Amino acid sequence: MKKVLLSAVALLAFGFANAQEEKANEGFAKGDVFVSGAVTLGSAKTGDFKANAFEIAPKVGYFVTENVAVGASLGFQSLKWDNGAADATNSGFGLGAFGRYYFTPASKFSLFAQLGLDYTTLSDEFDETDGTLYGSKFESKEVGFGLGAGMNYFVSSNFSIEAGVAVLGYSSNDNGGDGADKTNTFSFGGDWRAVTFGVNYKF
Repeated sequence: MKKVLLSAVALLAFGFANAQEEKANEGFAKGDVFVSGAVTLGSAKTGDFKANAFEIAPKVGYFVTENVAVGASLGFQSLKWDNGAADATNSGFGLGAFGRYYFTPASKFSLFAQLGLDYTTLSDEFDETDGTLYGSKFESKEVGFGLGAGMNYFVSSNFSIEAGVAVLGYSSNDNGGDGADKTNTFSFGGDWRAVTFGVNYKF
């Protein structure tokens, strides 16, 4: 009986120690790496109209200090549609860099501020079945930066839920260049209807 009790106590102690260790590992520390991103596929069809979409956007961050993380992102997206009389392909490729300041990184819950810079190339190809616009192509480049705010909440020692909202943003699109007027866009204020959510994995 004593052996059974001792075994039960040892098992409980081991479980408690593991739980405490996992809890202690929640949060971020200097040298930690986290990854996130998106992979999506989609399609739609109505009558003669059909469309297919694809996106992949990995992101990685590294804590250079206890509070500061820097990172980079890649992105590629493609949308193809056909309505029977015409078809088009819209695609984009982007590179990004960001820096974050976490206020309580070692905690289960932490707020952060983020500054990001992005460069994107956009391409639109359009064809008509009668050949009037066969091979028509338009390309443009866009540079933008943004200031945002967000939070991380650890649900385990490795996984955290992240939510973010844009606060300040500016972008400039060359509209194809060759003397074309640029489109400059400025935005300020958090739109709480456009909060982004994601999951991070910490190494």
